[in-house]
Amino acid sequence: MLLVSVDTVKPAMMRDALDAGAALINDVNALRAPGALEAVAGGQAAVCLMHMQGQPRTMQEAPDYGDVVREVSDFLAQRVAVCEAAGIGRDRLLLDPGFGFGKRDAHNLALLRGLPALCDSGLPVLVGLSRKSMIGRLLGRDVEQRLAGSLALALAAVARGARLVRAHDVAETADALALWREAGVMESEGEWR
Repeated sequence: MLLVSVDTVKPAMMRDALDAGAALINDVNALRAPGALEAVAGGQAAVCLMHMQGQPRTMQEAPDYGDVVREVSDFLAQRVAVCEAAGIGRDRLLLDPGFGFGKRDAHNLALLRGLPALCDSGLPVLVGLSRKSMIGRLLGRDVEQRLAGSLALALAAVARGARLVRAHDVAETADALALWREAGVMESEGEWR
């Protein structure tokens, strides 16, 4: 079975996608737009709530945190509570700490190290670290040379509790995780997707 995920912050697009059979709404705004909660509450599709400081056009200008792990965790917990109050069950929710969305490299690395705290909610955590510009800055690599860095970050995220990995290089990422599991680093097949 093929599952379709739609990335949108617009409630009208969410409704259209759900009417067309989308299985996942991925919202970088964590259903904060007016009408977004109502657009998905009555359906059965999963919802990925992502943290982003600021707005897409300006989010990288001056991101600032006192404690990025606590602040992201608190934000996501608050959004989960709002979703539950709107009738969206926990069994439909995924969390995304929003690597690279309103975060400097130091924030991203702190989030990666603190991922177990974000996983404490019991909800599946999705990470999107593939080909991030952070890899380019830390390793001095152009986007087409970021596979090794992407794989390393995917493995580090899964080791810290991530259950889903968004990747550009799907076959390579799946192979790395499969071999990692065969080597005994991961105990069961159900721990990541």
